[in-house]
Amino acid sequence: MNDREARLGKFETQFFAWTQLRKKSLVATGDIATALGLAPKQERELLSRMARAGLIVRIRNGLYMVPSQIPPGGKWTPGEYKLARALMEDTGASYQIAGPTAFHQYGFDEQVPNNVTIYNDKISGRRAIGGIEFILVKVARERLGGADDLKLPDGTQVKISGLARTLMDAVYDWDRFNTLPRAYNWIRAQKNNTNVITELVQLTIKHGNSGTMRRMGCLLEALGTAPRLLNKLKAELTETRSLIPFAPTLPYRGNINRDWGVIVNEEI
Repeated sequence: MNDREARLGKFETQFFAWTQLRKKSLVATGDIATALGLAPKQERELLSRMARAGLIVRIRNGLYMVPSQIPPGGKWTPGEYKLARALMEDTGASYQIAGPTAFHQYGFDEQVPNNVTIYNDKISGRRAIGGIEFILVKVARERLGGADDLKLPDGTQVKISGLARTLMDAVYDWDRFNTLPRAYNWIRAQKNNTNVITELVQLTIKHGNSGTMRRMGCLLEALGTAPRLLNKLKAELTETRSLIPFAPTLPYRGNINRDWGVIVNEEI
């Protein structure tokens, strides 16, 4: 028995023995009362006590994440990916991790994000779980897609936006993520990757909007993208005389690309 185990009380020890035997990663109020011979109030107090001690992590009222082994030393930190998966499984949501976490995952941004954005089709708002802030963005189910399965060291998987989808979101959701004009450099770096550019066009048509398609078309045309891909974007656009800025955060001064209806106010 290690020092950590020695400091556990009787019920904490029995709790971990029970969860490990059944390979439980999530425990809800009511799960252990009978098994440990506890009254409902005692069970609630035990779970709260263990959460305050950092032995388990509270996902929401009445639901806790449990480590596969007793945490050695300090508090147990399952990490943002496992917490995101648990939160989404509990709500029954389709989801994908996006935004700053995806930007960092693909090396676009070196800064480690201080929150995790999750596109999902069930809930919106902010949740603080295990010391990590989650920004939940509710979207229509058809706006989810272009995600990959990220395999964690313990074998579990989480949904995270793929490379092309992450690039598209950086243009589509620029106001939320403050990514324009930075995102254009990320796309420029992929200009010779035919597979990524082709998927980027497909995802822009499927999940983007008019502004995203116009900005993306303007950029990809300047990068020498194949006309067949550019024509797919143009086919989705309706004729308009209105103009939008290429870089919304910069002064609206520059040449006008009439084909895409874009004020080119940032060097392409």
